Amino acid sequence: MAVRLCECLAIVGWGMHEPVEAVRGKYFNGSPNTFFVNRNAIPRFWDAVWSVRKEGVAIDFGSSHYHESPDDTTISQALLERGIGEIQAAKLNSQRNWIPKNPICITRGIANCYESSKALINSLEKELRSALNERMRPELYDNALNQIVLNCSFSFYDGYHCKTNYIIADEALGLKQKDFYPALLAMFSEKEIEDNGYYLRNRFTYGPFRHDTGVTRVGIVLEKEFSEMSTLGQKQVLSEYFLQAVGRCAERLSKKIDYDFELMTADFSAILEEWCEK
Repeated sequence: MAVRLCECLAIVGWGMHEPVEAVRGKYFNGSPNTFFVNRNAIPRFWDAVWSVRKEGVAIDFGSSHYHESPDDTTISQALLERGIGEIQAAKLNSQRNWIPKNPICITRGIANCYESSKALINSLEKELRSALNERMRPELYDNALNQIVLNCSFSFYDGYHCKTNYIIADEALGLKQKDFYPALLAMFSEKEIEDNGYYLRNRFTYGPFRHDTGVTRVGIVLEKEFSEMSTLGQKQVLSEYFLQAVGRCAERLSKKIDYDFELMTADFSAILEEWCEK
């Protein structure tokens, strides 16, 4: 019901109320997770974790959370202490006509990184994301694309038993997952690989475009040498990688969906340029 209501309001408008989108995801333990977010990905209302039973699904109130919104700032404490809710034979869905939002979503694969990349990551998360949310103009690009997710994986060394140093494969070789380790053995001995935590990977990994969610994902891998650059150097190089990834997505999708990739990319490029100057 919540999904249908949000889908209808996305068409007719939310009036004086803040638009939100109904999303289905996965909690960290694999349980279904449904929640509402506004255009800046800030959670609103119920963030519900569901317990899967033989007869259906039920809200696990012990793992769920309620987020205040401009339209509702109250919640019954008794409701939060209910434990497991009523079992429902319901199918949990995501909204299919998403609200306009910044189409560039920048994420990280894992939290580890070299100390010298922490300033860059802090700027990514606190400055660049905010600038993208505030200054991208999704209403002008059309709505065939929801988001391009740019997922960054940084090299790191947290001790001998917790380390990953990426070696970037030659893109012209077109290596697949099964090819990485044999190709790495041609470059380094087994001992060098083990001692340094070497992993051969392609710089970019492009996922499929999902028409049901409007999302496509790009993995971007960053080697140790990247972290050894100055923060400004890291910003400039990463901006080039972001634009290359988005450009490739535009090239792949422009024949499949009606979307103003040119304007979107121009806005993204201008914001990146200013971000590099900070």
